[in-house]
Amino acid sequence: MPKYLYQGSYTQEGVKGLLEEGGSKRREAAEQIIKSVGGTLEAYYFAFGDNDFYVIVDMPDNVSTTAASLFVNVSGAVNIKTVVLLTPEEVDEAIKKSVDYRPPGH
Repeated sequence: MPKYLYQGSYTQEGVKGLLEEGGSKRREAAEQIIKSVGGTLEAYYFAFGDNDFYVIVDMPDNVSTTAASLFVNVSGAVNIKTVVLLTPEEVDEAIKKSVDYRPPGH
């Protein structure tokens, strides 16, 4: 299954919920939504900096990944971005592809 990274930050409303429920409950909630679209949670970490959390998931496809992202974002409690993760082997395959490209101005 393809891997994705969700990185996000809590809104003021989301921080209030986090303070009430705690970190473990947020991980459980993330696992529930991911399972509901056929995925599995690999890792869930809280962090300092621009993002409050990072979540690595295995998902069946882009449609399922987008569905989870949309429903989380529409809640208003969290703002998340989704990053597609590639394995080194996938990069090896990409390097072997023939691409017809002309840089601008050439």
